[in-house]
Amino acid sequence: MYEQSKSVKRRFNDGAFHNRYFRGEGIDIGGAPDPLGQYAGVFSLMLSARTWDMEDGDAQYMEGVEDNQFDFLASSHCLEHMVNPQEALSNWIRIVKPGGFIVVTVPDEDMYEGGVWPSRYNDDHKHTFTICKRDSWSPVSVNVVDLIKHHTDKMICERITLVNDFHRRLREGYEFDQTLTPVTECAIEFIGRKI
Repeated sequence: MYEQSKSVKRRFNDGAFHNRYFRGEGIDIGGAPDPLGQYAGVFSLMLSARTWDMEDGDAQYMEGVEDNQFDFLASSHCLEHMVNPQEALSNWIRIVKPGGFIVVTVPDEDMYEGGVWPSRYNDDHKHTFTICKRDSWSPVSVNVVDLIKHHTDKMICERITLVNDFHRRLREGYEFDQTLTPVTECAIEFIGRKI
């Protein structure tokens, strides 16, 4: 809940978001009801970030959006809702200008789903994500390193980060969706630069 706003607090202290990643005109995939564009004044080089959500069309295909249109793309907790994350990421890269950045955040499967599938916290999740492990408990796990490797002809990986802010291990029987709190982030963020 309000994952974009939580990430802005963290990203504010990272100069790369001010000087590199959020520059120019961008698009925020899956941004409602917490759009990145509301923070255009916080990141002074961000001119705008158009919100793209369900009423705009299927984020997997981005139909009607021209190639090489945006300086950056941000997506917070949307890729796990796509039927085909590989295809979605390919289309997201497609709409970013060469040299532009793709900033994607997804829930970490071990912290968020915690070994339970289907997800007990969001029944629309179609995939879980891990940075890189050989075997996953999840039958629909996406290895982020493999996802990025699949797109190395179009994108150079700048960073992959495990975001573990205020997530805590809870006793069995007391589990709850910690992301509903105003502080907890338990995610993977990866950033690529389009070739």
